[in-house]
Amino acid sequence: MSDISKILLEKSKKRRTYRQFLEEPVDIDIIKDCIMTAATAPSGADKQPWHFSIIIDPVMKEKIREESEKIEKEFYDSKITKEWQEDLNKLTLTWKKPFLTQAPCLIVIFKEFYKENSDGTLDKNYYVNESIGISIGFLINALHNAGYASLTYTPAPMMFLRDLLKRPSGETPVMILVVGKPNPNYSLPILTKKTFEEIAEIISNSPSI
Repeated sequence: MSDISKILLEKSKKRRTYRQFLEEPVDIDIIKDCIMTAATAPSGADKQPWHFSIIIDPVMKEKIREESEKIEKEFYDSKITKEWQEDLNKLTLTWKKPFLTQAPCLIVIFKEFYKENSDGTLDKNYYVNESIGISIGFLINALHNAGYASLTYTPAPMMFLRDLLKRPSGETPVMILVVGKPNPNYSLPILTKKTFEEIAEIISNSPSI
């Protein structure tokens, strides 16, 4: 059984975040499978408080990029702290977000706090933040397993996405997941993941562990 976990670990180590994508279309059936994999995630009272808007329309992608870059330019011009900028320097980020139109697919992810019933009452959800976080993790891993690269992108504020995509008031956008085949010419930044000892501990009364 340990071999199975090691295979997954080694495969997961190869997952990287790309900011440049090939323009070839995604296989929509694969994307749908990945979404349904995300939907297998546990959620509070099994209310499944998520919605995924899959965008492959170039016009809508352009609108999302335009609105995102307005927000990003203001952030980089007047809101970002010096410490934050220093942390981002290794990733060479700017307010320009060409990947939003270059990538063949954007998945805008919403967390659902409630649904409004036909009689005006609200059907509320529980542990929404925890549930959507687990679901997004499932989705990223499913996409990677299917051969697609992804980029988690979170413009702030991002409520324009709810208006743009005409989602109901009970939903709040969480992120844009940018999806496609990675551009092999993209220079990945050199990053180092923390060790097991830095992120975890084993509490046991057994000396053999």
